[in-house]
Amino acid sequence: MTRTALPASFVLLASLLAAATPSPPVAAADDWPQFRGPTGQGISDAADAPVEWGPAKNVAWKSPIPGAGWSSPVVGGGKVYLTTAAGPGGSAKGPVSLWAVCLDAATGKVLWDTEVFKPDQNAVRAKHSKNSPASSTPVLTADRLYVHFGHLGTAALDLAGKVVWRQTGITYQPVHGNGGSPALVGDKLIFTCDGGRDPFVAALDAKTGDIKWRTPRNTPARKPFSFSTPLAIDVGGTTQVVCPGSGFVAGYDPATGREQWRVGYGEGYSVVPRPAFAHGLLFLSSGFDQPVLYAIKPEGAKGDATRTNVAWTLRKGAPQTPSPLVVGDEVYVVSDQGVVTCADARTGEGRWTHRLAGGFSASPVYAAGRVYFQNEAGVGYVVKAGKAFEQLAQNDLGEPSLASYAVTEGALFIRTDKHLWRVGKAEKGQ
Repeated sequence: MTRTALPASFVLLASLLAAATPSPPVAAADDWPQFRGPTGQGISDAADAPVEWGPAKNVAWKSPIPGAGWSSPVVGGGKVYLTTAAGPGGSAKGPVSLWAVCLDAATGKVLWDTEVFKPDQNAVRAKHSKNSPASSTPVLTADRLYVHFGHLGTAALDLAGKVVWRQTGITYQPVHGNGGSPALVGDKLIFTCDGGRDPFVAALDAKTGDIKWRTPRNTPARKPFSFSTPLAIDVGGTTQVVCPGSGFVAGYDPATGREQWRVGYGEGYSVVPRPAFAHGLLFLSSGFDQPVLYAIKPEGAKGDATRTNVAWTLRKGAPQTPSPLVVGDEVYVVSDQGVVTCADARTGEGRWTHRLAGGFSASPVYAAGRVYFQNEAGVGYVVKAGKAFEQLAQNDLGEPSLASYAVTEGALFIRTDKHLWRVGKAEKGQ
């Protein structure tokens, strides 16, 4: 393993040892272990969460994060973890390497940083202007941190920052770089590899990093590239892994990678949102150029279920980038242009719509009776969850952000262009 120090505030301090076998993602009110939280669907069990904040208001701490990255933070065991791509002087310029970083959740102090990969520089720079070399959110368990950089590699670290394994054998031709995050399903780390040609879904052994299976997408879409994150769901007592991609969404057997069903949506491509699952329905958006929100019944789906298992669709206000959120009987989506739509989750009947200012990439989250939205300028909107629109606060951190919030009891962790913030209550003893 190669370890060097990132410039400025990044210092290696960890001295703990961790167990050698994978364990389930951590999941409590003070944990946010993967993209979109404990269930992967943006829901927190926290009884308290901040409503108002600003650069000098209700901020417990603010820590600089050198380099560039739009991975969302994950939180567990009193620590915060994220990834970044940094070069000389802590910038994203010059030769870029890929790092995992751990901070103390109470103080924001960097506890350790580990250089995970030194990738081919041409491959690093083949990305969209809104993407980064470190856009995939890590997965945290009681003893492992899994970091994923798409075609640049995947790795597991112990919680002291030591690399346990690296996997660089899964290669594909990306378009705009990588964006999707992995999902830990049992003993497998599963992610999509939807590049410019021959897209597929892959699974790694979480303990060793060995490739367990890879399943071709066989998409009819002319543009096969997408960036979505898988979601594991229970259908009739059986686990399925749902993976949206260009032209269709499919359910896969996590043990073998076998495609069990699919629902097509034409030429939809560059699919980013992670699905949500509630009331026996999958909620997902079909991507560019004209997104459609689909509610799909996975129960009983076999083969091509496009004509039989679509419950309802919503065309106006469907997102291209932010993921859907289901709270109680309502589903919430925010379009990339800032139009929020609330609809009945079972029927698709509209409850309300409201336009928020700015463009949106971050996925909304729910905590303590409230729905949290964030635009690309770093402005957070707090809305009361319910059948009528009621905005509670508008909070501007004054720094751009494309990452989604992490939520713990009494606090939000927000990654902006140059910093990681903890807004809300400071932990006891701080």
